[in-house]
Amino acid sequence: MPRFTLTVNGKTQTIDAPADMPLLWVLRDRLDLTGTKYGCGAGICGSCTVHVGGDAVRSCQAPLSAIGEARVTTIEGLAAEGLKRAWILEDVSQCGFCQAGQLMQAAALLGRTPNPGDDEITAAMNDNLCRCGTYLRIQAAIRRAAEVEGRHY
Repeated sequence: MPRFTLTVNGKTQTIDAPADMPLLWVLRDRLDLTGTKYGCGAGICGSCTVHVGGDAVRSCQAPLSAIGEARVTTIEGLAAEGLKRAWILEDVSQCGFCQAGQLMQAAALLGRTPNPGDDEITAAMNDNLCRCGTYLRIQAAIRRAAEVEGRHY
């Protein structure tokens, strides 16, 4: 079995796994980082979103061999305290299942666009699905984080 060296949440780890194993299963089953959720398995819902090299990536669709030396950040390693605080203040979560992916997508947006407008937020978040329909609260939380915390994502 091939051996891969990954840096996940700032910690370098060596993993023996098939090259085509999705990053999602490496994180959940090999590294016990269960905050990243399995939703659809097809890269459609966004529940499995993590950062790879700072970009939001659907981990269910990213084979381990494609990660290379890029740094991986999961919800457990996300440092965006202002965004997390805004999420709570705007009462975003209901069932909570999609929230890790939503937060990771929002943090990637704020990393690229420190003060996004509503259209930019909608475009960035459009492919992350929420069965509870908290989209307006998600948008408000992203705006609050951009306004209050200041661009440190």
